[in-house]
Order: sequence, then C-alpha cells, then structure tokens
Amino acid sequence: NTELRFSGESQLPTMPTAVLLQFAVAALALAPPSAAASAFTPRPLSPSSIPTPSISHYPTSRKRLRSFPPPPSPGAEPQGASASTSAMSSPLDLPTYRDVEEASDILCGVARITPVETSRTLDADLGVSAHIKCENLQRMGAFKFRGGYNALSHLSPEEREAGVVTFSSGNHAQAIALSATILGMKSTIIMPEDAPKIKVDATKGYGADVIFYDRYKEDRAAIAKKLRDETGAAFIPPYDHRHVIAGQGTAGKELCEEVAKRGVKLDYLFVCVGGGGLIGGCALAASELMPGCRVIGVEPEAGDDAKRSLEGGEIISIETPATIADGAQTTRIGDLTFGIMQKHVEKIVTVSDEELVDCMRFFGERMKMIVEPTGCLGLAGLKKLVASGEVKPGSNCGVIISGGNVDLARYCKLLG
Repeated sequence: NTELRFSGESQLPTMPTAVLLQFAVAALALAPPSAAASAFTPRPLSPSSIPTPSISHYPTSRKRLRSFPPPPSPGAEPQGASASTSAMSSPLDLPTYRDVEEASDILCGVARITPVETSRTLDADLGVSAHIKCENLQRMGAFKFRGGYNALSHLSPEEREAGVVTFSSGNHAQAIALSATILGMKSTIIMPEDAPKIKVDATKGYGADVIFYDRYKEDRAAIAKKLRDETGAAFIPPYDHRHVIAGQGTAGKELCEEVAKRGVKLDYLFVCVGGGGLIGGCALAASELMPGCRVIGVEPEAGDDAKRSLEGGEIISIETPATIADGAQTTRIGDLTFGIMQKHVEKIVTVSDEELVDCMRFFGERMKMIVEPTGCLGLAGLKKLVASGEVKPGSNCGVIISGGNVDLARYCKLLG
C-alpha cells in the first residue's frame, strides 16, 4: 500500500537514490552488532575528499553569483548570542529577505535543492494539499548545512585561519564541521554528553574536534567563550546569527519558488521551532514570496518557550525540556529570531511526543523516508490545526522536514 507522489504525475514515480540508501542503511539496525558497528565507523575527511554532490534528484542552480559586501573585519563581534547584551539595549538590526537572497547565491552549487514532495494519502486524510520540503535529504542530513556554510563563508581570511567554535546537540555541529572542512578551516564543537551517537560520530567524521559537556549542569556558552578567548576562533551560534538565519531561510525560499512553479499559493507554512533560526529565515522568505501566507511554528509540549514568548511579548527561558525532539531541546529562542517571529509568525502550537512518533511512522511507511523526531514537528502541527478546524479544507499547506539524523536503533525502538 505504499503511496508516494512526485511532481510530473504523467510518469511512473521513481524512488530517489538518497531515499533508497536510507532504507538500505536502516536494514543494518537488524544486523549483528559487529556488522552495524563497522558500517557506521566514521573516517576522517579532508577538504579534497568531500566533493560537491551532483545528484539528479537535487539540482543546483547555475546562476552567477552577485557581488556582496566585504566580510566583517577581523575581531568584529559576531551578531547573535555573543551580542545579546547589547541587542537588548538597542534596536535589533534584523536580517531581511535580501540576506536570504545573498545566502541563496552563496549556497549555489554547494547545498542541495531538496525535493518538495506530496502524498495523495496525506491530502485525502487531512482534506488539504500538503507540500513537503525534504531537508532530511540535505547534505549532512538536515537544513543546518545551509546556515552553517553561509555563516562561515562570510568570515575573513584571518578569521578562517583561526578556526571556528560552536555548540550544538547535533545537526548544527555537523553543519559547521562539514562546512569548515570544505572551506579548509579547523572546527571545535561543544556537544552534550547525551547527544545522539549518529550525530556525534558524523561530526567527528566530518573533521571536527568534539568537547562534551553535561547539558543539565554545565553552561555551554561559558565553555565556548573560554575556547574562543584561548584560541581566537570565530564563534557561530546555532541560530541567533544573521547569516545563519539567512542560510536557513533558503529552504523556505526554495519551497515557495517550487510550489509557485506548480501554480500553488501557500495559505500556511508549518516550521519546527528550536532556537528559531529555521522559522525566522523561512518567515522572511514567505513574507516576500507568498504574501498572506500564515507562518505557524511548532514545538514540543515539553519545550513551549517560543509559544510563551510570542504570546507574552518577551523572551521566556525554560529548563532543558524532556522530549524525543532533541533538536528542539533549547531553553530560549534568540533575540534576532524572536524579533523576526514577532513580525512574521502568526502563532506557535505545541505537539506531544506521541504525535511526533505517529508522523515518523507515516513518513517511513507511506513516503519511504527516515525523519528524525524534530523533523516531524511541522507535519504534527499541521495535523493538529486540521483536527481543530483552524486549517480549513482545501488549504495549501507547506511543511518543512528539518532533518533525518536519528540513531537507527532508537528509530526502530520508537516505532516498534
């Protein structure tokens, strides 16, 4: 009863190579431990060993790059988490759609233009037309590559020489590690001790040095500051950074452009919320390319800080939430991302872990895609608002899958 619909319905659907590879790898979860371990042993990569992919399912634009402003001067304070104190006392210089356009040109030929898929089964069940942007098929398995590469590309030669440091539970870690290696930079990543093994192994495999911390007892920002002071490395935060937000926004830009080619105008855009980088960038794109589209953020019930912040008009901090959506285990949204959300995001809804598992099962069984729990937030939010009657029948709804990096043993356990 498998059902997967692609654009170009006049031809029989074919399964993307990347999707087949996902399920070939998934079979290893049932193999003897020794076999699985050997298959997932990462090997250090050098810049020359990471070619830019040329996969027919993920075309890259051949548009020429425009001229950009010069990179920030060496030693300049990066905008975002490290500048939050000054940001609170002066008007924020928020990124704009122009930054998203610039990021799109920088990522041309480097990031994949991931497919926008549809499903007859999903549309029939919900009574809407859902257009799903598959960032689980992006390089390193998540949208984070877009923001990471864009941010590092803006560093000066001197800053690149000093390397980069950041903190992340996994996807931003991999994005910075891979981007740094491509650009010939050294990277140091601060990761929680309980980060998914697949994300830790991949981060190391992409060439980064990994430092672990206890996310419940230690301050990752303080660790990052100490390293930065000692090494002079640039700090690229996971979400509250102009160029990170702009890079993430290219996923929304591509979604809007693709559905427009199909003659579709989006009524809603559902995006997961952790720190707000993805929804911030996508909201900028949607406001420019799809006027009138209502941008809806979705976060786990246990981590509702964005919902409370948007409703209360100020940033609310919470304790680290206990949820299977590890990519949304943030304790607060960013200053820049909150500023964008106040302007362009209509509301935030929350969903349960059980609802995320249901969506993981749907993606696996019906669309043949492995999607991590955080990546299911968007679809879970759409289902919730359809059930409540807020999203009316016949609505055109965009959904962004943020990533597909999940330990296969855990994936099987959650669905088992």
